[in-house]
Amino acid sequence: MSNKEYLILQDKVRTLTNSNIDSAFFYANKIENSSDNFHKAFAIGAKSYLFQIKGDSITSKQIYREAFIHLNKIPKSKEKIKLNAYLLNYGGLADWKRGSFSKALDKYQQGEELSESVGDQIQVFKFKSNIALIKADVGNYKSAISTAKQINKILDKIGYLFSKEQFSINKSNVNLNLGKFYEDYYKKNNKRTELLDSAQFFYNKAVIYSEEISYNKIRAIMNLANVYYLKNNFIEAEKNYQSVLIIAKENNFENEYSKIIYNLGNLYYFNKDYRKALLFLKRVDSVYYSKKTNPIEFLKSNYYQAKIYSSINNLEEAAKHSEIYLSNYEKNGFKFNKEITEVNFKLSEGGVKNEMYKIQKGYRYKSIFNRVTISFFLILVFLLVLLVFSNIKKKRIAEQKVAELIEKYKSNELNDLAVISENYSSKGIALKNSVVTISLEKEKEILDKLKILENKFHYLKPDFTQQYAARKIKTNTSYLSIIVNNHYDKTFSEYLNELRINYVIKEMISNSTYRKYSTQAIAESAGFKNAVSFTKSFNKRTGVTPVQFIKGLEKNN
Repeated sequence: MSNKEYLILQDKVRTLTNSNIDSAFFYANKIENSSDNFHKAFAIGAKSYLFQIKGDSITSKQIYREAFIHLNKIPKSKEKIKLNAYLLNYGGLADWKRGSFSKALDKYQQGEELSESVGDQIQVFKFKSNIALIKADVGNYKSAISTAKQINKILDKIGYLFSKEQFSINKSNVNLNLGKFYEDYYKKNNKRTELLDSAQFFYNKAVIYSEEISYNKIRAIMNLANVYYLKNNFIEAEKNYQSVLIIAKENNFENEYSKIIYNLGNLYYFNKDYRKALLFLKRVDSVYYSKKTNPIEFLKSNYYQAKIYSSINNLEEAAKHSEIYLSNYEKNGFKFNKEITEVNFKLSEGGVKNEMYKIQKGYRYKSIFNRVTISFFLILVFLLVLLVFSNIKKKRIAEQKVAELIEKYKSNELNDLAVISENYSSKGIALKNSVVTISLEKEKEILDKLKILENKFHYLKPDFTQQYAARKIKTNTSYLSIIVNNHYDKTFSEYLNELRINYVIKEMISNSTYRKYSTQAIAESAGFKNAVSFTKSFNKRTGVTPVQFIKGLEKNN
C-alpha cells in the first residue's frame, strides 16, 4: 500500500469512527491488509476502539496488544512516536468507554507528552480536550474548566492548521464543553450563581461557531435554555427550547428531540400549565415506545405525568403512570444518578418511589371503598401484610444465595460446570439407549478442543450453537452431544447457558462498571439475544434475578 493511499484510508477511518462504525471497520481492514507494520499498527489500534464501541471488550483488549507488537518492529523515528501517540489515544478512548477513567487518563497524558516531543500540535489539542472531559466526568470541574480554557488558547494559536470548517467545529466543541463544565459545577454549588453566567457566556459563543453545524447548534441552544430554566427565566427557556424543536425533528436527532420535548413538559409542569405539560410528556413516551430513545427521560416523564393526574384527581391515570414508572425502574435497574437528581428530582430515590406507591395506593383505596365492604378491605390488608412478610423472606433467601455465589467465586468453584457423570466405561462412552460408541482417545480430543473454545470465550458469541461448536472442533453434533451429556449431565443448551451465566456472575462480582450496565446490555455481552431469555436462565442458575443479584452485591460490598 502506498503512503498516499494509507493517508486517505486513515482519514476515512477517523472521520467515520463516530458516525458509521461498519464503514470505519471496512477501511481499517483494508489498511490492515498492507504488509507495512506502520499501517498494520494504526489499523489494529483503530479496530480495538471500534470493537469497544460495539461492546466487545475481550477482542478490544486482545488486539490492542497486537498493535504494539507491530509498532515495536518499526525503526525509531518521529513518525513512530506520532503513531505511538495515536495508539495511546485509541487505547484511552476504549478505556473511557469501559469506565476505566484512571487508565484512560494515564494514556492521554503519555500521548500528550509524546505529541509535544515531536511538535504534533493537533494531537496535543485532542489529548488535552479528552483530558478535560475525563476531569469533568469524575466531578473535578474546576480543573476541567482550567484545562478547557488552555485548549481554547491553543486552538486560536494553531487555527491555521485546520480548514475553516474544522476550526469552527473545534471552537464550537470547546465552548460547548466549557458551558457544560460551568453548568455542572453550578449543580454542585448552586449558591454560586456566577457559574451560570459563565455557562451562558460560553453557550452563546458555541451558538455563534455552530451556525453551519446543525447538531452542535441544537445542543448549544438547548443547553442555553437549560441555563435560563435554572435562572427561573422561563420565558427565555421556553423560547430557546421551541426554536430548536423543529430543527431536531427534521434532522432526525432523536436523542436531542426527546430531551427538548421532555424539558418543555417539565417547564410547563413547574409553571402549573398541566395541559401543555401533558402534551409534551406524552410525546416523550411516544418517542420512547417507537425508538427506545432516552429511557431516563421516559422514566422521569411518567413520574411527572403521575404527579399531574394525581393533582387533578384522575387517580386511574395517575396509578397507570406510577405503575409504568415503578415497573421500568425495576426492569431496567435504573439508578437515581446525577442526571436525574441534579436537573429536576429533589427527592431521594426512596422518596420518589414512595410518591409513586402512594399514588397507586390512593387509587386502589378509592376503588375498593366504592365497590366493596370494609370487611373485604381488612382481608386485603391482611393479605398485604402476608405478602410483605413473604417478600422479606424472599429477600433474605436472595441475599443468602448471593453470598453463597460470592464464596463460590472466591474459591474458584464457578470454573467447574458440574460433577462429571460416571456412566461411561474404560472401553469408551455411550449415550443411554444409543448404539453410538466413542473411543477414549476421540473423547479426550473432543473435550480438549471444547475446553480451548471455552478459554477463548467463544461461548459469548450470539451464534455459538451446538452446530457451530461441532464445526469448530471438527466433529459431528451427535458425538458432541453424547460427550457433553455424559461428562456434564446436561444437554448442550444447558451447558452453554451455564457457561454464559457463570461468566456474568464473575464479571458482576469483579467489575463494578459491569454492574451498572442495563439488563439488555449484560445479556448481549454474554451472547443472549434478549434480556428475557437471559433473566430466565440467570434465575434458573442462581435462584435470583440479575437486578436482585446486583443489589445483593452492592449490599455485600
